[in-house]
Amino acid sequence: MRQLLKLKRNFLLLLLPLSLVLILLARQSSDFAEFYALHIYKWISQFVSLITGIIPLSLIEIIVLLLPIFLIFVLIRFIVRIVKETENRKSYALKGIINIFCALNILIFLFTLMGGLNYYRYPFSYYSNLEVRESSLDELYGMTNELAQKANELRSQISNLDENGVFKLSMNNFKLAREVNKAMMNLSKEYPVLGGRYAAPKPIILSPLMSYTEITGVFMPFTMEANVNVDISDYSIPATMLHELAHQRGFMREDEANFISYLAGMSSDNIEIKYSSTMLALIISGNALYGQDKDLYFEIRDTYSDGIIKDIRANTEYWAKYEDTVVSTVSTKINDTYLKANAQVDGVKSYGRMVDLLLAKYRAELNKN
Repeated sequence: MRQLLKLKRNFLLLLLPLSLVLILLARQSSDFAEFYALHIYKWISQFVSLITGIIPLSLIEIIVLLLPIFLIFVLIRFIVRIVKETENRKSYALKGIINIFCALNILIFLFTLMGGLNYYRYPFSYYSNLEVRESSLDELYGMTNELAQKANELRSQISNLDENGVFKLSMNNFKLAREVNKAMMNLSKEYPVLGGRYAAPKPIILSPLMSYTEITGVFMPFTMEANVNVDISDYSIPATMLHELAHQRGFMREDEANFISYLAGMSSDNIEIKYSSTMLALIISGNALYGQDKDLYFEIRDTYSDGIIKDIRANTEYWAKYEDTVVSTVSTKINDTYLKANAQVDGVKSYGRMVDLLLAKYRAELNKN
């Protein structure tokens, strides 16, 4: 027993309380969290993404596929050793339990350093100088209508369509990844806090399986990879890539990542990326308007071009295949719990709070004119 207590790796058990102390400091002081995000996390993320970016495939996807095999191997090996170790069975079992807790402590500590603390940093509105406040229904209607007209304009400039007249990306995933990186760099000229090197978003090979979770993209802090489901509707892919890159720069709140995705898309020189980001903003704003006044929503919906209607209908048909499955239900619950555990008290509903930021920008532009 004394030998177990003296194991060199036991100091790793201190990583959990250290993680809790860091999270507590970040909760109590956004200044601390922001200092960490700007001066420590930013460089860690760029260094790690530089290494993981060498491999074009998603490392986390490979890990997820191999992890069950590894765990089964470790479990079988542990059971065999327990059976063989007749004299020191209790000591070996206790050693195994300590190793498990050490591994969990390492994972929690790495998550804290490589993403967890960023949930408590300054909101992006601090850097955008936008006034986020309650808005009137007229403002919501006006902004949604403006987004609809912009989407119509952009859609009319797109000629790459499939046989059903649905928007189809003219670029492959790797070329698109370079283009969205350029968009983020363009936006960083206006918002220096977004500056720095970005790793290219990585397409998930098993994207059709990922759709069963109803997740379009995942940022993995352990590898600093922006992973994207590329089986979804083409008009959603560029905005999803930009969303995950916003996480890579340390803006972890979903509403803010969506807003940054919109801003970055609009700063792009590529029409397809602009359209994708505009559609993201339009759909989220339209959903908010529908919740307030269905008549006003359908008034704007009637102005959608045939191209937009085809894109939305194709997207709806795609996701209908994955709704209400056991996997999607469990995944949504896990995602909801994760968001609430990381200072997003609305859980999955926090995706809709992007509207407040869009309205703040809408008012700021009106005041300029």
